[in-house]
Amino acid sequence: MSFSAADLAELARSVPPPDSDAGRSASARVDALATPPGALGRLADLAIALAAATGVCPPVAPVRPTLLIAAADHGVHRQGVTMWPQSVTAAIADAAVRGDAASAVLAAGAGAELVVLDVGIIEPTVAHPRLLRAQVAPGTADLTTGPAMTSDQALAAVGAGADAARNLIAGGADLLAVGDIGIANTTSTAALTAAFTGRSAAEATGRGAGADDPTLERKRNAVATAVRRVGSETDPFVLLCQLGGLEHAALVGAVLSAAAKRVPVVLDGAITLSAALVAVALAPPLSEHLIASHAPAEPAGPIALAHLGLVPIIDLQLRLGEGSGALLAVPIIRAAADVVRHTVTLDQIG
Repeated sequence: MSFSAADLAELARSVPPPDSDAGRSASARVDALATPPGALGRLADLAIALAAATGVCPPVAPVRPTLLIAAADHGVHRQGVTMWPQSVTAAIADAAVRGDAASAVLAAGAGAELVVLDVGIIEPTVAHPRLLRAQVAPGTADLTTGPAMTSDQALAAVGAGADAARNLIAGGADLLAVGDIGIANTTSTAALTAAFTGRSAAEATGRGAGADDPTLERKRNAVATAVRRVGSETDPFVLLCQLGGLEHAALVGAVLSAAAKRVPVVLDGAITLSAALVAVALAPPLSEHLIASHAPAEPAGPIALAHLGLVPIIDLQLRLGEGSGALLAVPIIRAAADVVRHTVTLDQIG
């Protein structure tokens, strides 16, 4: 089924504002618990945010967390911005659905379902029930020389992400964690982050998957060239087409679709955060449905976090991607809901 600009606009409009009544009720419940004032720290903040996002108070701990990993390749790879071959994208996607990638190991530990959405992997992948094929194109074009995606390609990828999230939620997912796989996607991420936040290419660009100094310099130059090329453009969808990856576009669709259903979204690292920059620009109420799992080591991550006004749950200096940080946050999210829902109140023990 085709996905149009009108569909995207409707999806963005469908994201509801937070439920202020549920948020206030959760805050009042926190104050009534048999705990010292402020003792729950950020667990209380997280529980209140969950209540407001879902419209349910006391908040309910998720029982069917699901990780959706969007995967694609990038034309900017030809600029020498990474030391890894593009074949690694397919290899990691295969390992994730097979169960022995780092993300799959962490998903098993968190009791989360894992699904990989292929919207643009160049190399062949092995058919698997956890691999959703919705390939839009064999990777993007080179963002240093022109738009990374046509508008039709970006819309198709957004639609694929929205459909995937919608189907997962219809199947019972009550918490959507998002991740990414894509060699060279930290270059697109740095460009998006710089364009949306006004930070420089040098500030937003990091070593990604272990770039050495010459590679990092080429990467910074590629990001600077791309950001310079788009100039003063501010339209979020245009910037997505110009600078983003197919997996970024799919993540935009996924997070909008989940929020429209009042299912909280757990962001992973710099890549998912840059997709969130696009999605929040399209639908500002989305920001109240997002949970920042961790503080990424890649410099674009903290920049995006500050711009979005999100405070991460943990800081383990991760730079893996794949939804790894989002998965590590799942037990804490469950704990936040449980402690506010099930802890006795002062009037119950008085």
